[in-house]
Amino acid sequence: MAKWEFGRLWQTLIYFDVIPVINCWQKIFQRDRAIKSKQETNMVILVAGATGGVGKRVVKRLLEQNYQVRALVRDINRAKNILGEGVDLFEADITIPETLKPAMMRGVRAVICCTGTKVQPVEGDTPTREKYYQGVKFYLPEVVDIPELVEYEGIKNLVKVVAQHIPTADDRLIFDFTHPNAQIKETWGAVDDVVMGGVSQSNIRLADNKAIFSGVVSTDNNGGFASVRTRNFSIPLDLSDYEGIELKVTGDGKRYKFITRCEGKWDGVGYCHSFDTVYNFPTTIRIPFKNLIPVFRAKTVSQASQIDASKIYSMQLMLSKFEYDGELNPNFEAGSFAIEIEQIKAYGGKVKPQFIQVSSAGVTRPSRPGINLENEPPAVAMNEQLGGILTWKLRGEEVIKASGLTYTIIRPCALTEQPGNKILYAEQGDNLKGQVSRDAVAQLCIQAMNLPAAVNKTFEVKEEPRSGKNNYQKLFSGLS
Repeated sequence: MAKWEFGRLWQTLIYFDVIPVINCWQKIFQRDRAIKSKQETNMVILVAGATGGVGKRVVKRLLEQNYQVRALVRDINRAKNILGEGVDLFEADITIPETLKPAMMRGVRAVICCTGTKVQPVEGDTPTREKYYQGVKFYLPEVVDIPELVEYEGIKNLVKVVAQHIPTADDRLIFDFTHPNAQIKETWGAVDDVVMGGVSQSNIRLADNKAIFSGVVSTDNNGGFASVRTRNFSIPLDLSDYEGIELKVTGDGKRYKFITRCEGKWDGVGYCHSFDTVYNFPTTIRIPFKNLIPVFRAKTVSQASQIDASKIYSMQLMLSKFEYDGELNPNFEAGSFAIEIEQIKAYGGKVKPQFIQVSSAGVTRPSRPGINLENEPPAVAMNEQLGGILTWKLRGEEVIKASGLTYTIIRPCALTEQPGNKILYAEQGDNLKGQVSRDAVAQLCIQAMNLPAAVNKTFEVKEEPRSGKNNYQKLFSGLS
């Protein structure tokens, strides 16, 4: 009989916060760990124009909602002062294509584009531009940038890189081991049969742009399994819009198990799928949620319901002597093992917008026959004096629509600094006039990113006089 190691059991219990007293002290001394693992299981949201009036609000709201944010900025030092901590800053200029590197798209799930031509008052300006806000007081404006470069050429440059490197719209990358980092390493840990008195040993390490789950599995002391598992996600993943989980692995010819849980218990019901690997050959494993088997310690739980994919608390990979209900794994051999994992993602999801563009109401009106400019907002009436800013915005919209990306194009009416607590009204046809808060537009961008009903919709938006809670699903569903 091999010697059982109590120390390894203790380390496992501490790592996974199984003992409440220890868990309490860990939360005091490691306050940021939960946030890190939570952010790591969300794909990155790229915000272009992140230091602008709408952009900085988008960043703030994304961070408040625990998204991992990458900000595309022209000046990193300035962006640090505006955006604060917690944002991954990438210095680039959309008007200079060589600055838009593929690295900026690493792990990106969606892009929210708030770029725009800089406009400032001709007179009466202040360093903070406090008083130049449409809907409050009008100051004669002038453009600082060249609208054609920003609104059209810049959008072309940005869209080209995004279209080449963003995942397909119906997938959600959960763990990308091809780009390892400290957060991924902090999330995964070993759970071997030492918890049952066994002596198997395993670990997960990040090397050569992959995760390597390896070790030695032993049947001594009635053991026979080794595994690696994530800590519970602080906020469970909502994968209810997807069909299942996809693994990209290179195995050793053995049969492994993938296990996930829809409750936060350490030793509760897990939902399991066994899969075979081919020795030293890359394999893509697709596991439909409907095919996951509810198990408790390798015994099937017939009375358990199907997995609730709206609250995924953890994920686990295991090599075990047993299949289910006492049957043996036909491809099991005691001894050393190794399996390499490139990525874990959800597949088969409802298509959602990949590119959300903040444009402007009125983009079609300067060229509309018979229009009376005296009855139009300043942006429309002064389009020609402002370098054709709305005309080039419309050209930029056309680039997005032709890109093959799924998109939402939001055309806000005159932007204000109001709190954003009003009911939103959306319309199509580019006839809408009024005002809308920058805060409201920022929240609308984030809602669009997560709603299939927002896919390939272009619309104008303003605020109604009444306060209230917006029904975003209804708003998008009412648009053609």
